[in-house]
Amino acid sequence: MLMAKRGSFSAALLLQPLAAIGLILLLLFVVFALFAPLLAPFNPGSIDLLHRLASPGRVHWLGTDELGRDIFSRIIYGARLSLIVASSVVSLSLILGLILGGIAGYYGRWIDVAITTFLMNAFLSLPGILLAIAFVAFLGPGMINLILALSIGGWVGYARLVRAQVLAVREREFVEAARALGASDLRIFVRHILPNILQPLTVQAAIGMAGAVLAEATLSFLGLGVPPPTASWGSMLNDARPFLFDAPHLVVFPAIAVMLCVLCFNFLGDALRDYLDPRTRIAIGL
Repeated sequence: MLMAKRGSFSAALLLQPLAAIGLILLLLFVVFALFAPLLAPFNPGSIDLLHRLASPGRVHWLGTDELGRDIFSRIIYGARLSLIVASSVVSLSLILGLILGGIAGYYGRWIDVAITTFLMNAFLSLPGILLAIAFVAFLGPGMINLILALSIGGWVGYARLVRAQVLAVREREFVEAARALGASDLRIFVRHILPNILQPLTVQAAIGMAGAVLAEATLSFLGLGVPPPTASWGSMLNDARPFLFDAPHLVVFPAIAVMLCVLCFNFLGDALRDYLDPRTRIAIGL
């Protein structure tokens, strides 16, 4: 700890063991996602009925499912799907939230009323997961539809946060100075406002990744995710329901994968919040 630079993010990780655990888990899932074809011992879609419902052993480390497919290989490929969907959903939601929340907060007046009072509240009046289910049920399952469905309700939280931050920054002296020098609205927002509101957005995005992973698993569990034979943690849990008591490893290992992935993003989100908040940094000695 003494070797870590005071105030650095590495020092924060050393002072917060859960954040270090979250970072290690995230790196593990990223490695799984990037190198799935190299790390998976079997083809995740390969059917072997002679070894169906096999218990964890030397050949199949986490056992096999009802079709004889290797669970460990499917969990590795499921990490790729979960991270792709989660990062895409958060990116798309963040872009929409920046645009709409930035316009509402910067211009105010009737534009703010139209976006905040009518548009945002209209989306907030419906549960996000229910909206996503209706969207996927209407257009059909698939990765693109799944990402769009989760982004439809996910952008509102970012837009509300952006609006609040822009309202607090737009009257600051450096913004007024840029406006007095004749800078355009786009330049003022990108060069002067956006850098000063990135910290809370970063924390929100990290926590949003956890929610996106869980939402993807939920839709896949309901049969509204990426269709088979693509490996998904949620669909693995759905397929394992009839064998809960006969072969509990079919449920346990995918559930652990979902839990660890959600926890790692929550741990990192908490660490980023503490690191980026000056008051919390003083309290924890950074």
